[in-house]
Amino acid sequence: MAVAEQQDTLDHEIIVIGAGVSGIYQLYRLLEMGVDVQVLEAGAAPGGTWFWNRYPGARFDSESWTYGYSFSKALLQEWSWSEHFAGQPETLSYLNHVVDRFDLRRHMRFDAKVRAARFEEDGRLWRLELESGEELTCRFLVTAIGMLSAPVLPRIEGVEDFKGTAFHTYHWPAEKVELAGKRVGVLGTGATAVQLIPLVAEVAESLTVFQRRPNWCAPLLNARITDEEQARIKATYDEIFARCRETPGGFVHAPDRRRFDEVPEDVRLAFWEELYATPGFAVWVGNFVDVLVDARANAEYTAFIADKIRARVNDSEVAEKLIPKDHGFGTRRVPLETNYYEAYNRDNVHLVDLNQTPIKRVTAKGIQTSAREHEFDVIIWATGFDAITGAFDRIEFTGSDGQTLREKWHDGPVTYLGLAASGFPNLLTISGPQSGSVATNFPRGIEEAVDWASALIHHLRSHGHTRIEATAEAEQSWLDHVKETYGWSLLPTAKSWFTGYNANIDGHDRLRHLIYNGGAPRYRKRLNAVADQDYVGFAMD
Repeated sequence: MAVAEQQDTLDHEIIVIGAGVSGIYQLYRLLEMGVDVQVLEAGAAPGGTWFWNRYPGARFDSESWTYGYSFSKALLQEWSWSEHFAGQPETLSYLNHVVDRFDLRRHMRFDAKVRAARFEEDGRLWRLELESGEELTCRFLVTAIGMLSAPVLPRIEGVEDFKGTAFHTYHWPAEKVELAGKRVGVLGTGATAVQLIPLVAEVAESLTVFQRRPNWCAPLLNARITDEEQARIKATYDEIFARCRETPGGFVHAPDRRRFDEVPEDVRLAFWEELYATPGFAVWVGNFVDVLVDARANAEYTAFIADKIRARVNDSEVAEKLIPKDHGFGTRRVPLETNYYEAYNRDNVHLVDLNQTPIKRVTAKGIQTSAREHEFDVIIWATGFDAITGAFDRIEFTGSDGQTLREKWHDGPVTYLGLAASGFPNLLTISGPQSGSVATNFPRGIEEAVDWASALIHHLRSHGHTRIEATAEAEQSWLDHVKETYGWSLLPTAKSWFTGYNANIDGHDRLRHLIYNGGAPRYRKRLNAVADQDYVGFAMD
């Protein structure tokens, strides 16, 4: 069948997988262009990570007023954030407001989980298979499936044997979970657990935290937004977003360019005290540049943060267990917390160091370590995600030569700009591995990615192109550059999802180049250069 005839048989010109922050905005842009587009969402409603992550304490750690969409001045003026770092319920309400304000819901299908997607060269189309067995076809396929949307359980014998209530934080039940007066176990001390633990500690009869590797954490310092602050925020949105565009991470916090060695010690300490007392990520990305690139500077700042932990935890032995020994501050993603360390001062909270007493198995009653059996009413798995590539691995994407994306990325992702992959024509991976958005204040990064992808789609449609594919040469060049950026900081010295490590997943025990470390301005410059050169690195037909 000719391509022109095949066009009439397509269900949609474009299908977007995912109705989270990036999928919502991608849908808005495509509808603005007059595209026949359908969004498929596995969940029962829009929101993505903010739909699924409803555990107590879930909230932004980038300022609310830098997280919302910037594309509509009217939207910016009509929506008022209640807190500087909004909680999950408010954020989900915001996303639903955006969906309804711009009449996007009628272009979304919910409970529509994609099982597989195969590119068919003859028709230049993608054929999608849903979990329900239904098939859909489209010319171009866009993924907006999130970077932390594939939760993983621990690899511990007997996980299914526990007779009480157990769930991963990502699958926190929609109905109320009663923790008051219960014996609760939490496995994990990552960013999610750090938000969750203080609130569970307030209501549980007992809370036992199982820790394998502690994280460096810093105060969030959240607060309500006053009327005066609200007015100032709304009056200065242009300046706020301009500031975000200038910084490497897309935050309002910019690194201090002073040379660490040239700043006297007393001035450094005063500056660090100021950072520690500043809300948000200033304590991480607003520091001296040298702290994240020079081992000696990092060691000094790490010692400063370690002393802050010792000052906040009453029991010196517990404090030392909460202080990481295997990586410096900021070389892993820094969880921001509210009374996290103070939670361990409570009589009903107990910390189990799994390096001293490892878990043997999960039992019907609880968790058996080498020391004893801990009995629980509820176990909460705060064991994280198969980051960035995990969501792709859970869908069987098959390219033009029969190779699956899972097979192509077996030894680590290989992409062009983090937005496309050779061998997978007509596929655009918004917030894909090695893209700029996954290492930035997320909405700031995805707005740029979506705008760029939308301009590319406009170019394809206006020129009558029905096939686009990244070249292998462009892909290799981008991979080489991504690897180069890993040498620009101390991030590779730590095992984290930034560097692709995950002890709960086979094959993820080595460095994998998942993110772009060159910073948002450099990534934006590269995207613009590619577009200005008629999308160099892509073959169009």
